[in-house]
Amino acid sequence: MGQFGFIDLTVVAVYFAAMSLMGWHFGRRAKTTEHYFVGGRSFPGWLVGVSLFGATISSITFVAYPADAFKTGYLRYVICITLPFAVLIASRFFVPFFRRGKITSVFEYLEGRFGPRTRVYAACVFIISQCFRISLIQFLVALLVNRITGWDVSVCILIGGVVTAYYTVVGGIEAVIWTDFVQSVILTIGGLLILAVILYRLPGGLGQMLSVAWTDGKFLLNERISDGTLKPIPWGFALSHKTVGMLLIVGLFQWLGEYSSNQENIQKYCTARSAKDARQAIWLSCLFCVPTWGYFMFLGTGLYVFYRVFPDPAAAEMLAGTRKAEEILPYFVTTQLPPGTGGIVVAAVLAAAMSSMSSAMNSISAVAITDLYKRHMATDRDEQHYVTAAKTVTLASSVIMVGGAYILFKADTMTLQDLWTEFQSIIAGGLVGLYLLGFFTKRGDGRAVGVGIAFAVLFSLFISASGLGWLPSGVTARLNASFDSYYTGIAGNLVMFALGYVLALFLPRRDRTLKNLTVWTQDGAPLD
Repeated sequence: MGQFGFIDLTVVAVYFAAMSLMGWHFGRRAKTTEHYFVGGRSFPGWLVGVSLFGATISSITFVAYPADAFKTGYLRYVICITLPFAVLIASRFFVPFFRRGKITSVFEYLEGRFGPRTRVYAACVFIISQCFRISLIQFLVALLVNRITGWDVSVCILIGGVVTAYYTVVGGIEAVIWTDFVQSVILTIGGLLILAVILYRLPGGLGQMLSVAWTDGKFLLNERISDGTLKPIPWGFALSHKTVGMLLIVGLFQWLGEYSSNQENIQKYCTARSAKDARQAIWLSCLFCVPTWGYFMFLGTGLYVFYRVFPDPAAAEMLAGTRKAEEILPYFVTTQLPPGTGGIVVAAVLAAAMSSMSSAMNSISAVAITDLYKRHMATDRDEQHYVTAAKTVTLASSVIMVGGAYILFKADTMTLQDLWTEFQSIIAGGLVGLYLLGFFTKRGDGRAVGVGIAFAVLFSLFISASGLGWLPSGVTARLNASFDSYYTGIAGNLVMFALGYVLALFLPRRDRTLKNLTVWTQDGAPLD
């Protein structure tokens, strides 16, 4: 056990070859930016839905969700169960804005609603944050593959990055969507395989797993406190600490952001052949995501019970917190899976990561070309020029991804990851509030939302500075006693929405049409 042999290596090689071949196949048809970015808007809802699902279930899901359930309970899942409510709002209110205008980038809407400067700001924020995100995903998956296979981390970064870059650069969104479909199947098989081995090894099977987990309170909404014990999260609402009610609100805002201002998702349902297919895609992704997140939590519960029945010093250290809980799944794979199955799990981990990274790279290119290059830099070139530019940007994003992952590997990774995560939250402050202001009110223009964005960014900067220890200890202590930084995103979006709305009441009004830009000014024309 734990040896990554020839059969495992063959499985991974076949997976890489299949992804590359799909990129080459679909690349022959990407002759225009319309096809390269939105596939001619011709995909059926079921395919787009599976692609959305594959991009959402990243390698972080594959590792972090089991780790949470192994160490604590099902607290993380509270955020997941709010997805259907966000999808209900998105399918009813958001889809018309992005389908009626036949947009390629989500930020095209912002120019029509608030002006070109708002669009450029949001586009630049998206590109910067996504470049870091794909670097972080590539770094984390390289570490995971390193733990399972023993390959050098640099090699893991390079191989996964090169293959993902190839099929994304060559094949465009069509290659992304179809590889997402294949990768979704592979990651599902990998997850099922691990649980099957756990249940097979447990003397009492599923019954024993449920019984032990229930007795130990592993199905509760717990968090681990400083003395190592589990503490149930209270219900209700509070800003000073985590509660179930507040986590539900956090989840709702998080998923509203995914379906109102995340280019990856909006670009996907703009590839659907009709508004009906777009709505079907969103709901199908939700139908797959919610139980899949629950399944990976359940997988973590299974790992907990397995190591209760078969004690292991390394697993005990992960449970106690002296080692990272995120190591538990790769540790189980390397020590417990039978020979020949490790390759399937590695392929599943890579599939989960590559589906997210390829979607992100294509969306970076779509935003860079549509919102910046084609709109402000080269406005009168032919389609061949823009397709070449799109592929160049996609290639550049892949180079940034590989280079960023390598920097994270060589640097003080925890400090750098924390710093960059805080930076993302700062520059993206208030974007959900910005879109909600645009969709649901007739107030606001570029002046009002500019001030709102500035204050949202300053608020996020203040909270982040406290979390990083950059403020005086007395200020930090008072802030921590009254406000949990977990709610920074909610507060920042509320600041953006409120300031944008209130300032619009006092600023001189500019006459401009809002036709089809708010829920109150839609003309009722049928969608495509």
